Amino acid sequence: MKLKRIAWGLGITTVTTAGLVGLISLVNLPYPMIRRPVSKVAPLLLLPSYIEMDHHYREAIAHVEQADQLIHHVSSFDDIKLGEEKVKLAQENLDKLPVWFIGYEPKRYCQMFSCSWQFTIDEFEAARKKIGRMEAIIFQQKNAFNTYQQAETNLQQAKQNYQQATQLKEKQTIVTSWQQSLDELQQLPPQTFAATLVSSKLDSYQRDFQAVTGTITAKERTNTMISAAKNFSLSATKLCENPPHSVDKWEECQQLWQKAITRLETISQDDLGYLETQALLAEYETNSSLVKLQSKAEKESVEALEMAKKDIQSLQEQFADGVEPNERKLFITKMQGNMEKLKQVKTGTTAYNEAQQLLSLAEAKLKEATQ
Repeated sequence: MKLKRIAWGLGITTVTTAGLVGLISLVNLPYPMIRRPVSKVAPLLLLPSYIEMDHHYREAIAHVEQADQLIHHVSSFDDIKLGEEKVKLAQENLDKLPVWFIGYEPKRYCQMFSCSWQFTIDEFEAARKKIGRMEAIIFQQKNAFNTYQQAETNLQQAKQNYQQATQLKEKQTIVTSWQQSLDELQQLPPQTFAATLVSSKLDSYQRDFQAVTGTITAKERTNTMISAAKNFSLSATKLCENPPHSVDKWEECQQLWQKAITRLETISQDDLGYLETQALLAEYETNSSLVKLQSKAEKESVEALEMAKKDIQSLQEQFADGVEPNERKLFITKMQGNMEKLKQVKTGTTAYNEAQQLLSLAEAKLKEATQ
């Protein structure tokens, strides 16, 4: 009998306790229509939810302040990652604060326990906005840091590839990639941690790049001069094909060779491609000298032919009626003089064939005179 009474008493206690717990859970639900009447009659029943709200409020404020310090006083990228974690925690705390409760303060709880919040709409929105701003800052910081890492990796790879490249066109492609990476580093937002990291390296990166582009520019200039010189040499070669040529044409050829030489002479000993230039320069100067000799031979041969033709005409006029016995010696002497002039006409000139014809005629006339 006693055991039944005890069991009955325990059952009633259990049911009573369960009921009380259920009641407390019910009145602490986030429904104003339930909470407000209870807060006026039995505010202590709402104590669990008040404690929870106070806890999340305090945590939200603490996490926001910690995140603010980490994000605005960055010493390493770990600070940014930790700040991001704090912002997420602060957001979770704010999400657990009942929005419907804004503007409705648990006055009796705050009087008893000195709660730390005002829980006004302005305060809630201010916290939300601050978190939003920090999220934007974190997003920018992470993007900038990722850009910094990728650009620096690409830049270092470009430097390595440039050292291994052998062709100018390949080097120019690498330099373009190098320039792009350098531009990305220079365009990092100045307020980001990544910009701070790159600021100490940027001058060195720019000096390296300028040294390379200076070399490329010098090589391009050398190649341009060599290419121009080769074009002039090709023109000179084509123009001088199939001699003999007139003096004017030989002089035009010589001018083309001189233009080719002048282009090569602009390349100094310090320039890339200097040895190739010297080999071409020696070839072009040799060709120019040969052209000068051809031009001189052409001029002298034409002059010798013209003088011989004048002398032959004069001799024909003098002995138009024939050669008298007493004049034979004079005729022979003058004819031999003309023949010597014709022999001065050199092979490979425009005057050579005509000079040979006149020389054959002169030899025949001389033979007649000596018989």
